[in-house]
Amino acid sequence: MVSKIQQDHQRFRHIVRGKIRKDLRRFLTRDELIGREGKRAVSIPIHDIDIPTFRYGDNSGGVGMGEGDEGDPVGGKPGEGDNAGGEEDGRHILEVDVDLDELADILAEELQLPRIKPRGQHRLTTVKDKYTGIRPVGPSGLRNFKRSYKEALKRQLAMGEYDPANPVIIPVREDLRYRSWNEVKKPQSNAAIILMMDVSGSMGDEQKELVRLEAFWIDTWLRRNYEGIETRYIVHDVRATEVDKKTFFSIREDGGTRISSAYACCKELLDASYDPADWNTYLFHFSDGDNSSEADNRACVKLLDEHLIPRSNMFGYCQVHSAYGSGNFVNVLHEAFPKGRPDEDGPRVITSRVNQKTDIYDSLKTFFLPGR
Repeated sequence: MVSKIQQDHQRFRHIVRGKIRKDLRRFLTRDELIGREGKRAVSIPIHDIDIPTFRYGDNSGGVGMGEGDEGDPVGGKPGEGDNAGGEEDGRHILEVDVDLDELADILAEELQLPRIKPRGQHRLTTVKDKYTGIRPVGPSGLRNFKRSYKEALKRQLAMGEYDPANPVIIPVREDLRYRSWNEVKKPQSNAAIILMMDVSGSMGDEQKELVRLEAFWIDTWLRRNYEGIETRYIVHDVRATEVDKKTFFSIREDGGTRISSAYACCKELLDASYDPADWNTYLFHFSDGDNSSEADNRACVKLLDEHLIPRSNMFGYCQVHSAYGSGNFVNVLHEAFPKGRPDEDGPRVITSRVNQKTDIYDSLKTFFLPGR
């Protein structure tokens, strides 16, 4: 019975995965999906999956009571009354919880993303409890039935109490065995994600929503590839400052734009907290491409070339469309790094354009297809 239930559950999960893969572009653009995020899972409404259930209704019009011929509908003719029912099938909606790691795997399969190869020496370690042996004392929750049974059997055999005709094994306290554990230090690949966003007057709510969706999927994919993740948030207009996640996605400024302020703030974070020998660092900047001057463009290129790119796995620039932004900064990057400043693993400076929600699918593929 248990195996049958497990088979049904696996079949259901397979159906859910198929539905998600079929409509992945639509799921990538659903802002309400992010609002349903739990600790490491999201609740996704899936259409057209109907789970059989018992339904209880009004049985007052029993079969065989009253007038009528065989085959007549119960309760009147079809279409009678002021609120006559329609004749089309309804769309069944079922909410399912999907683990974010599973969602990331679906994303990787559909976008054909390679697994990321961590860089650095990975000197950081985590301490985990690992069950490594058996001991005669411990809490009841760690009791090992198989080992306790063996100890009782050996005792009864040694004492001549075992009867093959009536093989009853009764453990006593001295027979009980419990699992034991040790603390194990395990090397861990860590990653830091630094998200930077232009919050000047030309970046409105529509642009921030695009950033919010893109940042969610960036975070989901990187967490699937690394055991330890830290995310830091920087906002900027003419000045830059580090903020928390909630502020990052809600703040609204009304000033000008100096992009170099964000890159200088990012450099300070890297200097203070993220040694490239220990951390895989991912930098992402979101902007509408408007900057204050050519002099600041040159300052941005200098900061990237000398400080940020050498210390990071990749620098991703995502330009979101705005009716008020010039959209020129992406061209500055293309001119300064015509091939994305490649190394043996491919380009380290990667740019994408997101004009609307449907572009997020291609933007994610652009960022992570190199497998950096």
